[in-house]
Amino acid sequence: MLSENIRTLRKAKGLSQEELAVKLNVVRQTVSKWEKGLSVPDADCLIALAEELETPVSDLLGETVTPPAADDVKAIAQKLEVINAQLARQADARRKTARGIWIALAAVVAAIALLLLALHSPYLGWDYADPEKAVLGVAMHAFEWGFVRLAPFALAAAIAGIVCTRKKRG
Repeated sequence: MLSENIRTLRKAKGLSQEELAVKLNVVRQTVSKWEKGLSVPDADCLIALAEELETPVSDLLGETVTPPAADDVKAIAQKLEVINAQLARQADARRKTARGIWIALAAVVAAIALLLLALHSPYLGWDYADPEKAVLGVAMHAFEWGFVRLAPFALAAAIAGIVCTRKKRG
């Protein structure tokens, strides 16, 4: 069983006896003896062999391994194709969502800027003796002051986000 499993898994990986021997730091004849059942690998070689053939040691020592049929490979390839298509759709949906958020941010910044320009800071002419007007005027002034300083950064980030999330051609 071990000898057949080593041969089957080596061939399934597309390795020659020489290539496997080099990877395991043994001579080709050693691999040949393992496959003919004339000798068995020691514990360290068995672990290295299992790692190189990408299989658990228990599978090497267990029942005879059968190579995957061509139909199995085709079925796996088809499943991977479906999964890749789903992942591509999800990535595209995330890109579109992010682009929409960046466009909305740019629109909000532009709308607030236009509104502030149209209002011409009306609070500057108010009578601040009235406490309610004073609080509202200070709040409006603080908003306008902060907006004027932060809006260019927000607009630049939004434009960069829009550019970075555009659909790539090609």
